[in-house]
Amino acid sequence: MTHAGDAYPAVAYIPGRGERPGETAFEVYKEGLSESCSIADIAASRAFRGGLEFYETGYYWEAHELWEAVWMCLPQASAERHLLRGIIQLANAGLKRAMDRPAAAERILALADSALAEAFLHRSDCLMGLSNDDVMALRERIAS
Repeated sequence: MTHAGDAYPAVAYIPGRGERPGETAFEVYKEGLSESCSIADIAASRAFRGGLEFYETGYYWEAHELWEAVWMCLPQASAERHLLRGIIQLANAGLKRAMDRPAAAERILALADSALAEAFLHRSDCLMGLSNDDVMALRERIAS
């Protein structure tokens, strides 16, 4: 897996266990991301794809940071926005597990499940290049 050079932290940030990355640490990923972008462009963005890469390597806080920027660019009440809310919550649950807070992780997983169910309620194919099976595989990474 390739990383974006200096923008990729040496270790995953876990609150209370290390120094928080600076406010501009992930700007390289967010370049060009705006509300005027099409959903297809947002799905292909470094922010969305970088969030997936971070998540898949256990960098849950970093994934959350990138996906939050993506979420803000998506249309209100859209399936894609529900998807992002769900995977942001998955990243949050993964972070809570890394912080040894299993009860918080379980509570947040329920929120993620609700958002993801809403995302795929009327669409069973793919959202932003992710199928329901892909999303369930992301969930399995952090499920108990």
